[in-house]
Amino acid sequence: MGKCYSDAVERALAYLYYHEKEHKGQEALELLKQASEAGDGDATCILARCMCGSQYVWEGHGFPDNDKEAARLLHRSVEQGSALGVLVSLRSGELPEFRERKMPFASLQEAFDIVLEKAKQGDAFSQYTIGNSYFWWDFLRIQGKGQNSFASHEEFKAYLKQNIEQCEDWFWKAFRGGMYLAGNNLRHYYTNGDEDIILPQPEKAEPINRMGAEYGYPYYEKEYGAELLNNNRAEEGLTWLKKAADHGEVSANYYIGQAYYCGDGVEENNALAIQYLEKSLNASGVSIGSHNILGEIYYQGFGVEPDYAKAFQLLSWAYERGSTWGVEYLGRCYFYGRGTQQNYELARQMMEKKESPLRSEGLYIMGYIYGNGLGVQADAPKAVAYLQKAGDFGPAVEELRNYKKTFFGGKWVRRK
Repeated sequence: MGKCYSDAVERALAYLYYHEKEHKGQEALELLKQASEAGDGDATCILARCMCGSQYVWEGHGFPDNDKEAARLLHRSVEQGSALGVLVSLRSGELPEFRERKMPFASLQEAFDIVLEKAKQGDAFSQYTIGNSYFWWDFLRIQGKGQNSFASHEEFKAYLKQNIEQCEDWFWKAFRGGMYLAGNNLRHYYTNGDEDIILPQPEKAEPINRMGAEYGYPYYEKEYGAELLNNNRAEEGLTWLKKAADHGEVSANYYIGQAYYCGDGVEENNALAIQYLEKSLNASGVSIGSHNILGEIYYQGFGVEPDYAKAFQLLSWAYERGSTWGVEYLGRCYFYGRGTQQNYELARQMMEKKESPLRSEGLYIMGYIYGNGLGVQADAPKAVAYLQKAGDFGPAVEELRNYKKTFFGGKWVRRK
């Protein structure tokens, strides 16, 4: 393969994608910043991707998201004459017509052809970019085509199919060449197809996790490990997950911690569960799960002294981001004033948000609140219904002794 980009860009691409396990992301960032300042538009384009989150660059590098700065850099890369910047800007929705007119190319097709030539030379990032142009239908604007360009809808569909299908080969080349992100698009392509143009082929998606893991991509070591766990191959799955975690795939720690917490394929060990889960608190895709499980551990005191303040903080963080998994624990915190100020109304609201049936203690709390009219109008029949569902939970049994049925009508009332 010949040289496709400047030394700085090629080294940065290697650090960012092809040899990510070397953990030289910060070195890559410095290379790109210096090259960008010197007028290298390709460097500016890659630098922009570093600020767009885990969909664009490996999370293990630890780069902060900055969408506004990323957009600015993409615009600059176009003006600096980067054909790669043109295609990435187009894909990112950052190439309106007025900005397209600022690029030093006669057309989008000219920019595409420049990147295509680099892809043919074997550059994995260029191959991935070309694959995306086909996968996401950017070829329509690049080629200046639309449905009105064809005599019939059938001809248009045939044209779409002919172009979309080309993404498959380019993604495979990129995936084998060091771009693990291409595997994600391959999985989507095979699993979902594309409207009524490309039929799903889910069987072709099945080996991608294993292949990515065997190629040594930390992200896929995690994906394959999690897949094996779900398929009751826990020992093998944990081996891959620990390898991924050692290589810097932060989210792998969540699955390992969960396995130790549940005793899935390993002996239950809450101390190790805490150790791994705390490492994944900020990992994309699993941070809510990590907060919830750790919240439960600290509330219940599994392997540690109960820490209600910490439990409340962890569970509240997950709840504020849309998770109702831990609302029963939050309800208990509000009811007893554990880790937060006592608030019966919020305790009831939390309990009512639980999607699965309440446990015995939650049922007791609801019964107590309705029976005593705490933050809600007293309702003895409703209180008794909750308390009876709590079964032999001690406090519920005691609370039930405060109720009797009226002689006439058999209505539940609270004893005076």
